[in-house]
Amino acid sequence: MAANSPGESGRKGQTAEPYTLPQWALDVLRRAVHGVSRAAWRISFRGVEHIPAEGGLVIAANHQTYFDPFWVTVPVQIPIRYLAWNEAFKWPLVGRALGLLGAWPLVLDRGNPTAYRRSLNWLRAGGAVMIFPEGERAFADAGFARFKTGAARLALEADVPVLPVTIRGGERVWPRGQRLPHAGCVEIVFHPVRRLTMLPGEDARRCAQRETEALAEVIKSAL
Repeated sequence: MAANSPGESGRKGQTAEPYTLPQWALDVLRRAVHGVSRAAWRISFRGVEHIPAEGGLVIAANHQTYFDPFWVTVPVQIPIRYLAWNEAFKWPLVGRALGLLGAWPLVLDRGNPTAYRRSLNWLRAGGAVMIFPEGERAFADAGFARFKTGAARLALEADVPVLPVTIRGGERVWPRGQRLPHAGCVEIVFHPVRRLTMLPGEDARRCAQRETEALAEVIKSAL
């Protein structure tokens, strides 16, 4: 499988994806992350039977730590790309590492046509895109920020399902405002996939807002 696409068809004329590590290297890293996380945070996974084996997929999760994208990645076999805060790409070494691991910069406070088009292309080619609808990490109380509608909008336009994911315990490991990670116990809960559909007489904007609120309730239900 090529490093820069889950499939080669339909790429001509589309927004090119920046170079990432080959998929085999990402798979090796995923297994390493699993081993380290089991030892350090006794990580466990629930609901893995809900993870699709193939096809375009939007993964939407709450956000508690910098480790979240790697934790959620562990049992997912579909090639994944991540939408990450654009400012993190400016940090020495971190920015380059993010790109190699498959992250794309996302401007949180305004629209980002490049990231959106790139995500649509990836989804339509059969890949997965992971988004944190809150747009920021939680504090130690694990409180939720208001969910943004980007995940639902992408799923609706690409006509792919959404996999809701709840991260539990991360707020005790590395919450916002804490400089370094601590010991703790982490559980990743995968919920049944949701196929988003517009109701009769409903426009895309209202549908995305309604479905975003439903996603937030599903994710919160496992905390």
